[in-house]
Amino acid sequence: MPPFDYIQAIENARVYDVAKETPLTLAPKLSARLHNEVLLKREDLQPVFSFKLRGAYNKIAHLSDEERKKGVICASAGNHAQGVAMSAAKLGIRATIVMPVTTPEIKVHAVEALGGHVVLAGDSYSDASTHAKVLRDETGMTYIHPYDDPLVIAGQGTIAEELLRQAKNKDLDAVFIPIGGGGLAAGMAVYLRALSPKTKIIGVEPIDSAAMFDSLNANKRVVLKQVGIFADGVAVKQVGEHTFDMCKTYLDEVILVHTDEICAAIKDIYDEIRSVVEPAGALGLAGLKKYVKREQARGLVLAAINSGANMNFDRLRHVAERAELGEKREALFAVKIPEKPGAFLTFCELLSDRIVTEFNYRMSSRDAAYVYVGIGIKHSIESKQVAEELTAQGYQVTPLLENETAKLHLRHLVGGKSADVRNEHLYRFEFPERPRALLDFLTKLAGRWNISLFHYRNHGAAYGRVLVGMEVPDAELEQFHSFLDDVGYSYVDESENDALRLFV
Repeated sequence: MPPFDYIQAIENARVYDVAKETPLTLAPKLSARLHNEVLLKREDLQPVFSFKLRGAYNKIAHLSDEERKKGVICASAGNHAQGVAMSAAKLGIRATIVMPVTTPEIKVHAVEALGGHVVLAGDSYSDASTHAKVLRDETGMTYIHPYDDPLVIAGQGTIAEELLRQAKNKDLDAVFIPIGGGGLAAGMAVYLRALSPKTKIIGVEPIDSAAMFDSLNANKRVVLKQVGIFADGVAVKQVGEHTFDMCKTYLDEVILVHTDEICAAIKDIYDEIRSVVEPAGALGLAGLKKYVKREQARGLVLAAINSGANMNFDRLRHVAERAELGEKREALFAVKIPEKPGAFLTFCELLSDRIVTEFNYRMSSRDAAYVYVGIGIKHSIESKQVAEELTAQGYQVTPLLENETAKLHLRHLVGGKSADVRNEHLYRFEFPERPRALLDFLTKLAGRWNISLFHYRNHGAAYGRVLVGMEVPDAELEQFHSFLDDVGYSYVDESENDALRLFV
């Protein structure tokens, strides 16, 4: 059997009955910031918001009449499922999509709306895939693999053909391609290597789903024991046979990125083109940025593939939380301060005009307290400078920026009422969100009453919201409330909030 001619297959691929040629968009803000020309290939604009439609349709369009009569089947919980469902509907073919029982309803309904018959089986993609193959053997349906099939690979490779045609007046120095099972990277790499040999072809994977990276290092396909699920579109335990061989042959390297870097890339893309891509869709840009920093590159023409925009809405909060960390625009510290009146204010005064993004504190003893503090920075070097400044003033400082557990959980654990807290009353305040607003707030509150709890997080709103615990004897409550009225901040007494008291 003659070897498969991928170049011819890509140039003759049938994708445009359902897919569309997506634009190659200049990202001017990123280009200026990174000192390189950054181009974004907008596969997030496909009808199913993902490149997967290309490979699925190309495979299904090449089926024989007999195969079409028997229908097609696939296993997927996301983009491939929608691609197969839409492609089959376009060609009048019955499609069965096996999805894990744990698949969110919104994705199930999306596939059904495209004409796919959904079968729920198992708790994971692996379970669903096993069941799909059983159904294939029982019914004779054709299994549409999400990545390890020459026609699927060729369909994805049409992105490279478009990319070179759209960038015809530019010399592409490097292209950054997300990798899950490897179909997109394999299809693009074989075409780019043949027609633009000087272009570097760089795959990008999450550090916790590095199946291709580990396989290339081992010189064989490896099976990961577990994969991270944040970038679920590339959460693959083992890459394909075809895709491994092709990536081994044609890729220049694979770059690994962590969750914070992915979140920062999602934010960058939104700031640039007002599109919210999914974590897997932002891998290309995350890798591009890491490459630029590593190589200290300037003046290059670099393209990243925005591979998909099927973002789960409930992940947006996590993305927003971690984006500043990924861009090194927020530093986190645990700081030990003495437990005495005025210590809180003194500490905040040392932060000077720095933007405080978060402040969590809970009295734990009468001797010392730990504060969880976030500070806005412009460059990662500032984090070290802040730590050195605080240490020089006698504070015990623990940087938390590289501590994954602290970033995920510690801010939510700064609580638990100590037996040392006396006469505590809880208040919820609002104050204008402006430079030094937090310091001004603390300056007005400081003095005769001790702060026993403090929780503040800057969420980018017009007003900052703070939960404060104050030690105020009952005999002084009226005087304290008069003081609050005088300082002019809006407040709500939460002392009788039973639900709040369960946790603080």
